[in-house]
Order: sequence, then C-alpha cells, then structure tokens
Amino acid sequence: MDAVDEKILSILTQDGRASFSSIGRAVGLSTNAVAARVRRLEKAGVILGYRAILADETPEPPGRAGIEAFIDVRLQADQDSDEFLAWARAQPMIRDAVHVTGPYDYLLHVCLPDTSELDRLLRRMKKTAGVSHTQTRLALRS
Repeated sequence: MDAVDEKILSILTQDGRASFSSIGRAVGLSTNAVAARVRRLEKAGVILGYRAILADETPEPPGRAGIEAFIDVRLQADQDSDEFLAWARAQPMIRDAVHVTGPYDYLLHVCLPDTSELDRLLRRMKKTAGVSHTQTRLALRS
C-alpha cells in the first residue's frame, strides 16, 4: 500500500459512492488505474465492503450506547509502522492511534456499537493490517 492507496481509501471512507473517475482526478490517475487499485484493495481485505448508514444506525457517543475500548497493538516483525498507521486512520471506528514505547507498538482508542464489532475489528487487524498480538481494555466510565 502506498500514498496513492491511502488517498483513495481516505476518499472512499468519506464517500463510499465516489466514482472511479472523480477519485482519479483527485489522485492523478486514470479511471482504469483507480478501479484496478480499488479491486486490489478489496481482494487484499483492506476494503471489506460498502454500506449505507441510516440515521438511526449512527453510533451514539460512548457512555450512551456502544463500547469504548483501548487496544494495545504489537505489529508483526516485518510490518511497516507507517503502513499500519495509514490503515488505522482509514478505519472510522478508530478514534486515535498513538505510537508508544514498551512491548506494544500502538495504542488505539476505539468506539464501537458492540462486542461483535470489536471482535470483527480485532480479527481484521490480524488478518489484513500486520498485527501479531493485541490486548484490549474496555472503558467502564470516563
């Protein structure tokens, strides 16, 4: 994944219905080149899907509904730290990703609707983002 892929992901995160031609204009690529990159990102599991978020599905702030958690992340030895950070920034449920010292590489602050979504995020990090180990703490109150 390179800087152009990151820009494409940023655009799609903001507007999942953006056309390949409009993305191409924004990143300086042809429509076909953007389509090929998006297909590659989908095949690699970076893009898992697209969906409409309805007004009544919008997650409420932590404490009112859903869960807030902090995830310690250790990357695989060959995983590039900048690539992981770009991946994390493209995930809407990750509120903050901080590079830290100690036995873990990053501390993530996440807000999710429920534990099944947390489980999906943890599995996706290990499958597609080069994560070898996590430790999760749930916030009980702020």
